[in-house]
Amino acid sequence: MVPDSDEYYMELALAQARCAEDLDEIPVGCVIVDPQGRIVSSGCNQTITAHDPTAHAEIVALRRAGLALDNYRLVGLTMYVTLEPCCMCAGALIHSRIHRLVYGADDPKTGACSSVFDVLKNPRHNHIIEVRGGVLACQCANVLSAFFRRRRVEQKNSRKN
Repeated sequence: MVPDSDEYYMELALAQARCAEDLDEIPVGCVIVDPQGRIVSSGCNQTITAHDPTAHAEIVALRRAGLALDNYRLVGLTMYVTLEPCCMCAGALIHSRIHRLVYGADDPKTGACSSVFDVLKNPRHNHIIEVRGGVLACQCANVLSAFFRRRRVEQKNSRKN
């Protein structure tokens, strides 16, 4: 992968997704990058670990970026996330003023960037985010599919015992 390419940063987000999986969380990972290509923050799903329904990878990374920059406005930054954001995360992206969103796999159940809803493209918002979906989509989807396949097998085995 070429540094400073969308694929390069999505690989870093995939590494964060693997961190979530190590925590037995749904493997979604995120990195936020400044215009010079420096990583400002990263995060992975931590809803179970943190006992926090808002601790999606995107929210974790947004909070860390705000702290790192000492600002709640994240103007000019790009977010890379392995799964299409939900409505909650899309709303947080708008309020943070993120410049650009790049995501991997579509979320056909709760996706809010084109799959189910198109929250970010609504012209009534006071901030419109540039969006690119489908970056390393197969790799991102495979991480999620393998996780849920393993979880189903574990649940099946636990019912047998």
